[in-house]
Amino acid sequence: MNALLSIKPEFGEKILAGEKQYEFRRTTFSDANSIDFIYLYASSPVMQIIGGFTYNRIIEASPDELWELFGDQSGIEDQDRFMDYYEGAETGYAIEINTTYPLQKPITPTEIFEDFVPPVSFFYPGPEMDAVLRTYFPESVETEMTQLPQFSSD
Repeated sequence: MNALLSIKPEFGEKILAGEKQYEFRRTTFSDANSIDFIYLYASSPVMQIIGGFTYNRIIEASPDELWELFGDQSGIEDQDRFMDYYEGAETGYAIEINTTYPLQKPITPTEIFEDFVPPVSFFYPGPEMDAVLRTYFPESVETEMTQLPQFSSD
């Protein structure tokens, strides 16, 4: 199974450029071990799927611990901005990015999928949508999709 993750364009670009090694979330996938690949949907004003990535694991910790462990790899210069994102949350999640796959030509999903609604945070594309999206990525992604990531609470 794959996921389509909504992300601010600045952070999507940093992930695909290798400047951001962890993606931070307030919630995570219901069954993280079943996610093989994450498509990146850059939110407004871009509103396109710009690439995707495989990941190694998801770390669960307090926002303070996440910043201490991964702040320098977060793609966020300002700790206050990081903490503002987690305001009111006792737990957060860091997705450790493995291999990134930027698209040469981003996908405008509304041009391909009639009823496309951007995810608020993420969603699991159905089999038909997933099959179409996979055609935009190299075959090497299929190989990586067979290596299941690990979920941990370091």
